[in-house]
Amino acid sequence: MSGHSKWASIKHKKAATDAKRGQLFTKLARAITVAAREGGGDPDANFTLAAAVEKAKGYSMPKDNIQRAIDRGAGGPDGGAEIERVIYEGYGPGGAALLVEALTDNRNRTGSEVRHAFDHHGGSLGEPGSVAWQFENRGVILIDADRYAEDDLIAAIDAGADDVAGDGDLLKVTTEPAGLGAVRAALEESGVEVQSAELAMEPKATVEVDSEPKARALLRLMEALDDHDDVEAVHANFDVPEAVLEQAAA
Repeated sequence: MSGHSKWASIKHKKAATDAKRGQLFTKLARAITVAAREGGGDPDANFTLAAAVEKAKGYSMPKDNIQRAIDRGAGGPDGGAEIERVIYEGYGPGGAALLVEALTDNRNRTGSEVRHAFDHHGGSLGEPGSVAWQFENRGVILIDADRYAEDDLIAAIDAGADDVAGDGDLLKVTTEPAGLGAVRAALEESGVEVQSAELAMEPKATVEVDSEPKARALLRLMEALDDHDDVEAVHANFDVPEAVLEQAAA
């Protein structure tokens, strides 16, 4: 059982609650606005924007909200111009590498708060480049494994997906970043309902965390980072045995 993939499952369930209280949609809208400001408002010509829109669709963000966020970013210098992208890198309990993507209007404040989260939960914030080399940018699509089998996702392979794999209660489709939209569309056209579709920093290798206390502390750290208003995404390379992970997540 891949702990990283299990985190994706936990995060997706948590995101449904976040969406209900508006927190998730606020983060998604900010990412779309910044992408549109940086590269223009046409998703066909702006890959970062296209990926942000795909992620928003994966979490059922209304089309009107998506378009307003695009218009806000593409409309001029006031469209989120004060917000910048920042990457934080560090290690969590058990030696897991963590990569934190943030969108912030105050780098000093966000950096201080991210460092506090690492320190409070037994991790350590590192220098830029300290863990990024352990990850690669991939398109990741999640499917409910209770409803579909791997054989139901042939359309993804035909559309250029690199891999389809079962992992617990999820099926995970991975693609080249540029192929995310096409693979998602192919799945939907074949009748498969997509739970989420987004760009993610997938680990090249995993670190096993087989201690329940360390696994629990690691999940608490990731939850604390994910809950931060400025944090867009949290990526990690941990691998936790199923029994240990269930105890830690309880």
